Amino acid sequence: MINNDTANRLTLKGTTTIGVVCKDGVILASDTRVTMGFYVAHKHGKKIYKIDEHLAMTIAGNVADAQRAVDILTANAQLYRLEVGRPLPVNSAARLIANLLFSARYAPLVTQVLIGGVDDTGPHVFSLDPFGSLTEEKCVATGSGSPIAYGVLEDKYREDLPVKDVLPVIVRAVDSAMKRDAASGDSFNVAVIDGSGYRELTDEEKKQLLAG
Repeated sequence: MINNDTANRLTLKGTTTIGVVCKDGVILASDTRVTMGFYVAHKHGKKIYKIDEHLAMTIAGNVADAQRAVDILTANAQLYRLEVGRPLPVNSAARLIANLLFSARYAPLVTQVLIGGVDDTGPHVFSLDPFGSLTEEKCVATGSGSPIAYGVLEDKYREDLPVKDVLPVIVRAVDSAMKRDAASGDSFNVAVIDGSGYRELTDEEKKQLLAG
C-alpha cells in the first residue's frame, strides 16, 4: 500500500501548475514538460483540461491516473447539464473528484489536481491531493516547481485584482518555475474562466505577457 509520504513524493516529481481566484474569474496555468524521472517523455503535454464552459482542471503526477479523473469529471459534468439543465457547481465537481480519489485510497490514483471555475456563487479554485483531501484556495500551486512559483505569487498576487492585472503575475510565476525546476519547462499554457466562459491564451498573448 502506498502511504501519504510516498504519494506526495510521486506527485512532486514533475510539473508546475497554478490556480488563482481573481475578482472577475479564475486563472489556471501549467508548464508542458512531461517527465519520467530524469527522462523528458514529451515537451508539449496537456495539463489543463476544459471540463465545461465554466469549469476546468489541471493535473500533476501520474498521467494515466490524472486523465482518468479528467474523463470521469467531464462525463459527469455533461450528464448534470443534460439532466438538471444548468452547469455543475464548482464545489460539486471538486467533491466528486475528492470522492473518487478517496475511494481509491488503498491503491491511490497518484495525481494532484486543481479544479477551477465560475458559477452562481462566484469564482472558485479547489486543490485535491491523491487521497481526496479537498481545500478551497485563493492562490495555489502544485508540482515540483511549486515552491518557486509560490515565491512570485506570495509577493505579487492579490485576490481583489481583475484577471487582466493578475495574468502577468501568473505568467511570471510559471516562467520562473520553468527556469529553475528541471522537471518543468519547454512552454506553458494559461486558461481563463470568467463570465464569458473558458478560453486559453494564444501564443501571441503569452509572448506579450512575458515581454511586459
